[in-house]
Amino acid sequence: MRAKLLICIGPQVALLTVYDMCKAVDRGMTITEAKLMEKHGGKSRNGVVV
Repeated sequence: MRAKLLICIGPQVALLTVYDMCKAVDRGMTITEAKLMEKHGGKSRNGVVV
């Protein structure tokens, strides 16, 4: 469970970092969607998440 949580949080932190760097250029930009597109490893099978 902890690894899944970290997998979800890591990309969000990266997006917020990019947003923080870019907000000086465009204060109106927004992050509207972030979703898992592919999964590899773990107990369940690998594949594309739809």
